[in-house]
Amino acid sequence: MTTVAAVHTVLPPHRYAQDRLTEPIGDLCLAPGADRAVLRRLHTSAGVRTRHLALPIERYAALRDFRESNEAWLTTGLDLAERALTTALAQAGLTPADVDLLVCASITGVAAPSLDARLAGRTGMRPDVKRLPVFGLGCVAGAAGLARVHDYLRGHPGGTAVLLTVELCSLTLQKGDDSRANLVAGALFGDGAAALVARAAGTGTGAAPAAGPAVVATRSHLHPGTEHLLGWEVGAGGFRVVIDPAVPALVRRELGAQVRGFLAGHGLDTGDIGAWVCHPGGPKVLEAVTEALALPDDALTPSRRSLAAVGNLSSASVLHILQGFTEAHRPAPGTWGLVLAMGPGFCTELVLLRW
Repeated sequence: MTTVAAVHTVLPPHRYAQDRLTEPIGDLCLAPGADRAVLRRLHTSAGVRTRHLALPIERYAALRDFRESNEAWLTTGLDLAERALTTALAQAGLTPADVDLLVCASITGVAAPSLDARLAGRTGMRPDVKRLPVFGLGCVAGAAGLARVHDYLRGHPGGTAVLLTVELCSLTLQKGDDSRANLVAGALFGDGAAALVARAAGTGTGAAPAAGPAVVATRSHLHPGTEHLLGWEVGAGGFRVVIDPAVPALVRRELGAQVRGFLAGHGLDTGDIGAWVCHPGGPKVLEAVTEALALPDDALTPSRRSLAAVGNLSSASVLHILQGFTEAHRPAPGTWGLVLAMGPGFCTELVLLRW
């Protein structure tokens, strides 16, 4: 059995109220004198109150090209990742030398050697640690990463695995791009890193008791013919976001049957789920999930709370939400939970949990 021993999120120190970011982001994305009505409306309706950025907001105008943005991702991302990783391990009563597998997901920058390789030495991991850098899953990587960690631990009794997600979304904002997708991204996404420590049955008694739930089952699903809905257009300027307005309609049309079929395989229905760990793709996506699954109005409150506090953290968001369920809002023993996230592909990932 895979159990979640600890989850920890680290955010950059540059924290801003949403209305403090609207005009500076307009300066970056819009031509001088352009109408800002759509920009302001998007910032007001994004469901975000505050966000943390990798850099002070005034420094973004000075980033000249993708190279400089990616260097900022690497420098800041390594610092946040190290803090998330070492803190989560300490909370689990473990050290970096105890880690058998490190899965590291990010879609907001690239590096070779990858983040995980650079972290292994500076944190004191064993030379034989297994590493799996993941690029391309985007917002779904928090759920998919947990599922793949579970797959590994099922075959390695007594093992310890870490899922590390690092997303500095602000560094992908395209200057001079007034497309709706770029403006939506500038209103919605925040920056942060998160680490989840998972252990398999048989782990030694030196570690602290697991703070989180057990993973019961997982399911992945690709929606054919939907590759164009979400992702990046990669060019000389770096990563240009693709967010198709048809995403909520797809969620309404297909998610209900998918989730109910998965739960039915375990003798459950949506009403049996007491902890919804749903990626906060944005207000319209959360509304679509609520409608597709016929959920009570308050079922996705943890997702809306996370969105308001830090914005959409891409792959780190579900771990940020799950952290709340291992701390202040820990469910009673026996509670069922479901991690649900969607990302480029277009794809969905489900992870069934039980406390």
